[in-house]
Amino acid sequence: LCLLPFTGPSSYKVGTMAEKFDCHYCRDPLQGKKYVQKDGHYCCLRCFDKFCANTCAECRKPIGADSKELHYKNRYWHETCFHCYKCHRPLANETFVAKDNKILCNKCTTREDSPKCKGCFKPIVAGDQNVEYKGTVWHKDCFTCSHCNQVIGTGSFFPKGENFYCVTCHEAKFAKHCVKCNKAITSGGITYQDQPWHADCFVCVTCSKKLAGQRFTAVEDQYYCVDCYKNFVAKKCAGCKNPITGFGKGSSVVAYEGQSWHDYCFHCKKCSVNLANKRFVFHEEQVYCPDCAKKL
Repeated sequence: LCLLPFTGPSSYKVGTMAEKFDCHYCRDPLQGKKYVQKDGHYCCLRCFDKFCANTCAECRKPIGADSKELHYKNRYWHETCFHCYKCHRPLANETFVAKDNKILCNKCTTREDSPKCKGCFKPIVAGDQNVEYKGTVWHKDCFTCSHCNQVIGTGSFFPKGENFYCVTCHEAKFAKHCVKCNKAITSGGITYQDQPWHADCFVCVTCSKKLAGQRFTAVEDQYYCVDCYKNFVAKKCAGCKNPITGFGKGSSVVAYEGQSWHDYCFHCKKCSVNLANKRFVFHEEQVYCPDCAKKL
């Protein structure tokens, strides 16, 4: 920051001539007239402006002997010409910054050096609330949803390419919707047979136990945990009377005449030979191998 001094008598002297002297340049008599003494010479005001005066860096006109002059690094200004390049605020008695050959006040310097808002392209200065994402910055009120244009500010948002969406618009535009409750799945969803579910919605129809990551059975678009399927849905084996679940041992089932058996329970009533995938005789609700059936 700099504060400019006015140049004064230290560089030249202005007065009214009482003695007989002529102008150094035009040779006109100076007695009784205003004159300027500079570098040991006397000159009239007209010749001073023509031959001696500095040129104002702003208006490009001579800085006359009666004018207040400011200088900075070999450049000169009229007092009234020395102002901020941006806002034109007078700076004769103010601190300033010289940047790229331009004179700026403190406020404009701050704005000049401040990052620019991606939304309004105006500077973000100290004290402004802002939002920053991946090296880009916005004023808080300029960070808006690309769909509804409502201010997101410092709230939650979803980036999508060059666009940003509030939670509501992202859900409506991009999120999958649960097949059970039809609400958007924002996190923690699961997929079964290419259909999306909330984990809290994919539960046993009987006991409401969550089925994600668990063994379950689907029956006519209803989902059951293993225990509920055994107790309420599974057919009972005509041999051992236990549920036929399709899990583990006995996953193969033999069905005949409306009855079902575990494959390991389907054996001859008399000789106990297993008849799964073999010929058998069904007589009076019982199963027999062909040899034992001949003896009935």
